[in-house]
Amino acid sequence: MRQIIIIGSGPAGYTAAVYAARANLQPLLIASSVEAGGELMNTTEVENFPGFPAGILGPDLMFKMQEQAEKFGTEVILDDVVSVDLSGDVKTVTLGSGAVHQALSVIFATGSAYRKLGLDDEERLSGHGVSWCATCDGFFFRERTIAVVGGGDSAMEEANFLTRFADKVYVIHRKDSLRASKIMQDRAFANEKIEFVWNSEVVAINGDETVKSITLRDTVTGEKGDLELQGLFIAIGNDPRVHLVHGQLDLTSEGTIAVAGRSSKTKVAGVFAAGDVIDPTYRQAVTAAASGTVAALDAEHYLSTLPKDLLAQALTAETSDLELTTTA
Repeated sequence: MRQIIIIGSGPAGYTAAVYAARANLQPLLIASSVEAGGELMNTTEVENFPGFPAGILGPDLMFKMQEQAEKFGTEVILDDVVSVDLSGDVKTVTLGSGAVHQALSVIFATGSAYRKLGLDDEERLSGHGVSWCATCDGFFFRERTIAVVGGGDSAMEEANFLTRFADKVYVIHRKDSLRASKIMQDRAFANEKIEFVWNSEVVAINGDETVKSITLRDTVTGEKGDLELQGLFIAIGNDPRVHLVHGQLDLTSEGTIAVAGRSSKTKVAGVFAAGDVIDPTYRQAVTAAASGTVAALDAEHYLSTLPKDLLAQALTAETSDLELTTTA
């Protein structure tokens, strides 16, 4: 049995692991078997994370975070969590491999997933013209022609932001009216760099190494045509990864895990959440990292309130695990 298990390997998860490990909690961090590192693994240059004035590749940043967490004693397992039982003082986490781990506290840092168009070349050209984050990648499209797909507030915000860099921004929407709030619509309509393409959906992304054009289909007539551009930003929403906690934790109206105030505390004692899985608004690497700090400190405080005999069981089990690992 562990003192703490962290589920998720993005900035929130690894930062929580650094703090927990430095507090001698010997955390176990469970990263995905195929998506370890989170969304930043799909990002090329990251220039807005403090401490890297020359920028850093998204995967490199995550590898450094993992290295730092492991340096202080975090054990990282590349596997997928298939179920959790959060009832009682001891929480149970079951992995895809069949392994079962128990802990006195759990931090969910499972993040969120950007909704995708489902096109063949969407993944292939991710980071090479296709993006889901204007604040992350907008700088790389100076004096370019780009497009934003979507009709909500997020899409309007992305489009307006991108006009700081691009010469022209198309907004592509499958209907003839937006679902965004009036104030966000007004800002977009007033921006001379933005042109709306109504009743259209993207059916293909074209380009060998980078995006060169997209193919649009008219949702009314069915006619198709190509639109030349160098970048495509997809802003059709995102979904917090909360499938593990349905029926066990409360969710907000946005679908994120509900926490108390500015803390990471969920409705279940000993269970905490951090990063994009609790944040429907900012969704930045640096805010996720800060949230991971909060979760680790909250968990540390919680553990300090538990009966000494319960903590002793966890410490004994952790010591045995470490001895087995060293022997192997």
